[in-house]
Amino acid sequence: MGLFSFIKNAGKKIFNKEEAVEVPTLNPEKGNQLKRVVEELDFKVEDLDVQVVGDTATVNGTVESQSVKEKIVLVVGNTEGIAQVDDRMNVEKPEPEAKFHTVVSGDTLGKIAKEYYGNAMKYPVIFEANKPMLKDPDKIYPGQVLRIPELEGQTA
Repeated sequence: MGLFSFIKNAGKKIFNKEEAVEVPTLNPEKGNQLKRVVEELDFKVEDLDVQVVGDTATVNGTVESQSVKEKIVLVVGNTEGIAQVDDRMNVEKPEPEAKFHTVVSGDTLGKIAKEYYGNAMKYPVIFEANKPMLKDPDKIYPGQVLRIPELEGQTA
């Protein structure tokens, strides 16, 4: 997949404030914190390694599916202080890549579903595609990046 950009000052806060401003050097503690967050979500990933240099996180490992790979990229990238994710993960069973959508003010999952699928009532597809990062379909925030998978039998 490659390099993904995120909004550095949006996202889940897992780092201490004094860690937010730094010289771009390897930060093993941030990498370990991100690795723990991914592991807590119970994604099936072998040899997971997350390294952080400045505001860029590099993720290595092997996952079973494209959707798990994309979710890991989003978990890491939707963290405050991370502006880019360098995805170097391998997928055992390749499948089509999902599109990514950056939430803007006024967005709802229904509005996003209408934009990508032509039907606002398809919002549960987007909600399910972003679990376990999303716990409530009404709780999305500007700057958050979401997976928008293809609908089965049709291109998104």
